[in-house]
Order: sequence, then C-alpha cells, then structure tokens
Amino acid sequence: MPAAHDRLSVRDYGASHGSHDHDHFQILVGLEGVLELEVAGRGQRIAVGDGCVVPPGERHDFEGRGATRCLVLDSHDPAWAQAVAAPPSGVQPLAHYLATAVSAGLPRARQLGASLLLETWLQHSASPDPPLERHRRPIDWAALGQWLQAHWQAPLTVADLASQVHLSPSQFTARCQAEQGDSPMQWLRRQRLAQARAWRASGLSVADTARRIGYRSPSALTAALRRVPPRG
Repeated sequence: MPAAHDRLSVRDYGASHGSHDHDHFQILVGLEGVLELEVAGRGQRIAVGDGCVVPPGERHDFEGRGATRCLVLDSHDPAWAQAVAAPPSGVQPLAHYLATAVSAGLPRARQLGASLLLETWLQHSASPDPPLERHRRPIDWAALGQWLQAHWQAPLTVADLASQVHLSPSQFTARCQAEQGDSPMQWLRRQRLAQARAWRASGLSVADTARRIGYRSPSALTAALRRVPPRG
C-alpha cells in the first residue's frame, strides 16, 4: 500500500518560480521536453524517460525548456531513500501508463501507482538482503567520511555509500538512521557542509569552496550553510 499522503500527478513546467523545499520525497519522471533541475546547488537535466528523486529538505528549483511535462510523485515513504539517481528502463513505460491513467481520473492508478513506481524503480536491487548476523560488523563512519574526501563533487547515491561498507542500500539506510539519526542523503549533506565550513574557516573563498564541494553556485552553498546548522 502507498504511504499516507502520497500524491501522483502530471505537471507542466515553464519558467522558474524560485527555489523551495518540502518535507517529503519528490519523484519526477520526464514525459515530454527537458526539465532543468537544480537540487542543493547541483544541476541535472530530465529528458523523456529520465528521472530524479529529490530528498526531503533539499532546496531545489525547476525550469522547463519548451513544452515540458513530468509524472510527479510526492511521497512520505522512506523506502525512496534507497532509490538510485537514474531509474531503470522499466520506469519509462510505467510512467507513461500512469500519466495517462491519472489524467483520465482512474482511481486505482492513484491508489496503486506510487507502489508500482517504487517497486519498478528499485528493481535493480531485487535480490533479497542476506539475514543480519547476530553480531554485525560495525560501520567505520570515520573511514567512510575519509573516502568522501576524494568524492565531494560526485553525484553519490545511497548505493554508492552502501557499497563502501559492504551493505545493501536498504541495510545501509536502516543502519544510518539508527546510528547517525539521519537518512543516508541527509548524512551525506551534513558531511559535505561540515567540510565546506572547515574550508571557509581556513580562509578559502565561497566560490572555491562551492566548486570543491560540488555545489553549483556560491549562493546555493551559502543558503545551504544557513539552512542546515552544524551539529553540536
């Protein structure tokens, strides 16, 4: 069953109305045209069949180039934290079917569409997780943070982080939430911003810090630093 308050819709995009964020996942799949997307300062283009998962709290901005239409799912289901950046090929035909069904007002499309989209998007990790050992090997969070030093500019996914500690995306998501109090993407954002604060404190300019840390612009980095305070 879909998570409470999931909402599936078809939306047309034009000129940007400014950046914003929200407390749920937003999933987009391109149906027509090209959508220019910026999430937390990082740019991305969504053409037909492309997709993107915007995590909760990530400030983002959209702008359509010409006639631009996307299937959009607003979801509170935490399983979306496991989704990779690019959807598998099976998502495109499903998205076009759901867009037609939603536009026609078919009630079961709205009821079941969110679950079908999630299941199809996650099919790359369809093999079941191995059972957890009684004594789990601890995650070396310091070592994982050290690995990030060479990957600040990369568009990292949950799967990328999980592979570094030899876990499946779902296992890593559960461990990160339990041990760090954040989803993997929230944890990654805090690490990135902590490094940005360290570079700024050492005298590095905002522009150079934004470039090194993987933000699209100095203003996007400055806004993120103000919005996400450092943890004590």
